[in-house]
Amino acid sequence: MSDNESKPLTELLAEASITLDASATGRDDAIRQAGAGLLAVGAIDAGYIDAMIDRENSVSTFMGEGVAIPHGTLAAKDSVKSDALSMVKFPDGVDWDGNDVRIAFGIAAKGNGHIALLSQLATVLMDPEKAEALRDATTVEQVYALLESEDE
Repeated sequence: MSDNESKPLTELLAEASITLDASATGRDDAIRQAGAGLLAVGAIDAGYIDAMIDRENSVSTFMGEGVAIPHGTLAAKDSVKSDALSMVKFPDGVDWDGNDVRIAFGIAAKGNGHIALLSQLATVLMDPEKAEALRDATTVEQVYALLESEDE
């Protein structure tokens, strides 16, 4: 068991990495904002953000329920300094290759840590009520409460 799996989502998501009232001109702008949240806490170097866009150009990270989970390519692993999440909420939505995205979770993880993070996040997002509550969250506390329930 890697140490990534034991880390709760709430520990990986710093308050400095949460923006609840953002707007974006489009998909790449939204990805840059999610990347900026990871950069703000020192989890990545700036090159990782370009890798997040590279990944999106080859495989969409749109998950459904108005949520996308942009993350970098394997080639960008060296740009990751520590595991972290960022969350950017777009109340007016972003056109994400034809999908309406309201929340982008940026993921930075060393090794294969992003797989554990993706599965933890997917568990929250597969519950339509939780996904809706996240889309409607207006405080950092609400975000943490919704993610904490998965940490139990």
